[in-house]
Amino acid sequence: MVDKKAYFGAAALVIVAGTGWWFTSGTDSAPADQANRAATASDTLAVDAAKARILGIELGPVAAAQEAPIAELPATIAPPPNSRVAVAATLPGTVQRTFAVEGDRVLRGQPLAVIVSRDVLTIGADLARANARLGVSQASAARLSRLSREGVIAAARADEAQALAAEARADVAENSRILRLVGGSGGSGTYTLSAPISGRVTRADIAVGNPVDGMTAPFVIDAEGQYEVTAQLPERLIGQVRPGMTVRLGELAGKITAVGSVIDPATRSASLKASLPSGPGIVAGRAATVSIFGPAPAGAVVVPAGAVTTINGADVVFVAASGGYALRKVTASGISAGMALVTSGLKPGDRIVVKGTSALKAFFLAR
Repeated sequence: MVDKKAYFGAAALVIVAGTGWWFTSGTDSAPADQANRAATASDTLAVDAAKARILGIELGPVAAAQEAPIAELPATIAPPPNSRVAVAATLPGTVQRTFAVEGDRVLRGQPLAVIVSRDVLTIGADLARANARLGVSQASAARLSRLSREGVIAAARADEAQALAAEARADVAENSRILRLVGGSGGSGTYTLSAPISGRVTRADIAVGNPVDGMTAPFVIDAEGQYEVTAQLPERLIGQVRPGMTVRLGELAGKITAVGSVIDPATRSASLKASLPSGPGIVAGRAATVSIFGPAPAGAVVVPAGAVTTINGADVVFVAASGGYALRKVTASGISAGMALVTSGLKPGDRIVVKGTSALKAFFLAR
């Protein structure tokens, strides 16, 4: 005797399979707007919460696109203009101690080396003598000024004393300024080379015991935090790419600062410059590929690149639906930094599968 339950179950499978074939062949010939209507039973995968966890399925919201990729260009990373500073040994002497080597990151004002200098000793002695003269001349000027006011001496003598005190003050100020400028200590006869900016030491041509002549720069520091990207913009993009647009290198984002107005006849391109913050992989002199972004088309959205897959030659995503996930045709027009730009088929706020897309695709094709 034929089992009626098995018979009707088999019949139901045949009907579902036939319906699935009709859906697939019909959507290939229908326009895209008809393909993206509300999901029917044939394009919805019934997946419960337990199976979704097993398949590693995660949902995420669709966000409106603010920018769209325009081009990817080979580029070179360089320090920005005026970001390289030489630290000069202003007075001749001998290196007593060093605190930084090539490659070290330093902060502004951080000591780099200590130099023993006879000139610093001389300046320190001059400062001591000027301070002594200043004390005597100020006391003398005060006494003679009082006597002048009392009519005991002529006013000219008091004026001369005031001039000598002013001269001593000028000597003290000048010698103090020189010592302060070089980071010198008159008592020890040493001065300290300090970092004028924060950054990385890119040259350290200095060693303990070696002389410095006061005309060389033992240290060179490159400022960190901002880098300049230079690239060649193809002729077809001139006018489309403008300063202020976004440039990306991996997860780092910067701005285009200048676009050349002269086309190189050999390369048919113009120069492009952009600024980028420091980050992993950002090294001066390194070649890289940067992405240029402009305003996104109206209605465009961005989704994780892994959310978009291809079925029967069409770009599709899986949208959360009652009891499972619905197949939705989309138009993906570019992928950059792990995100895909979708210009039709989705709207902001839609919840789509962002992880587990491959598993759902295999499940859909195996039905």
